[in-house]
Amino acid sequence: MQPWPLAKRILFRFAVAFFVLINFPFPFDFIPIGALEPVFEKISDAPVHLAARMLHVSVDVRPNGSGDTTYNYVNLLCVFVIAIVITIIWSILDRRRLRYDKGWIAFRAYLRFVLAVAMISYGMAKVIPSQFPAPTLDRLMQRFGDASPMGLLWTFMGASVAYNIFSGAAEMLGGLLLTTRRTTLLGALVSAGAMTNIVMLNFAYDVPVKIYSTQLLIEAIVIALPDVPRLVDFFIRNRAVTPAPLPRLTQSRGLEIAGIVVRTFAVAAFLFMSVREVRENLKTYSAGNRSPLYGIWRVDDYQIDGHAVADLTRWRRVIFEIRPMMSVQLMDDVRVRLSAKMDEKNRLLVVSRRNEPQWDGRLTYQRPAPDTLMIDGALGGKNVHALCHLEPMPKFLLTTRGFHWINEYPFNR
Repeated sequence: MQPWPLAKRILFRFAVAFFVLINFPFPFDFIPIGALEPVFEKISDAPVHLAARMLHVSVDVRPNGSGDTTYNYVNLLCVFVIAIVITIIWSILDRRRLRYDKGWIAFRAYLRFVLAVAMISYGMAKVIPSQFPAPTLDRLMQRFGDASPMGLLWTFMGASVAYNIFSGAAEMLGGLLLTTRRTTLLGALVSAGAMTNIVMLNFAYDVPVKIYSTQLLIEAIVIALPDVPRLVDFFIRNRAVTPAPLPRLTQSRGLEIAGIVVRTFAVAAFLFMSVREVRENLKTYSAGNRSPLYGIWRVDDYQIDGHAVADLTRWRRVIFEIRPMMSVQLMDDVRVRLSAKMDEKNRLLVVSRRNEPQWDGRLTYQRPAPDTLMIDGALGGKNVHALCHLEPMPKFLLTTRGFHWINEYPFNR
């Protein structure tokens, strides 16, 4: 067999080093031993903190729902540099090896399952709508122009269960197809199509998952790379193509069957775990977790330290929907969403907002009548009092318009 070109060998070594490092600790993070998590974290943190000191940047904020933190960018730089170093050392020590046929088969299988896990996880969170829940009351009461680009994306995705399921099914289909050798190419192409749309949404709507989504798209492309000449021949040159041989790491039929059995059980177990995790997350946003104070409350009297407030900082409405949250709408209609831990027995609300201590406090509530709510307590070091009355629930066009087969005129409001 012809030796691989030098550039191809070097690129292969770099790709192995880069993608193994960027996906660390996969697959070891599936080992159900809690003590391993801090170990993995320390291993990942060490080069990042060293690089941060050299670059004079702060990486105090770890990934927290945002995957585009300074930490993430420094980590990406570290992975890139370390992968280059590994490639140089590997190329020197293994300079006599002219091909990596079995290495490529193993590496492609690794990438297949890295990508499959991500596609199935994100797809499941849409097929069972939990990533994009239905628009909440405070979101529906928010001024349209005050929504962030990411908030707008979350709203239009959550407003349509059908589109949620459709997009999630495409992601899951790509992930499942990646788990078998015969359907790897189709899985990579489906995944690349789905991820191209996701990457574009993340960049266009400023969703802080740009690094990770781009990484997944590149992985799908790398998996499909060996078949690009065949795809070009078939779709562009209109030429017949021969079937690609199925890659095999072993010629032993017994080992191959054992691998198929292990693969099948692993995929089934992961699907079960994904369903369970998504259903647990869904409980947070479901009607079963509705706050006992559910509704839109108009604030008729608002005082700070015993004095009535009449400026734009005055509360206009207080909105409750799910238990862990509470929203305040100010007089200029700006919405402030708070984390709220509710103690029903003591009628206590412990509220907070990240990096905004003026919204940290302990509030008590009384409900002397079904349509009356009194809130008192300390908020941001000041004593607040709010007398609220329940407003009739609006019929929001976004959630009540529904689907129509026939539209004589565009209904664009």
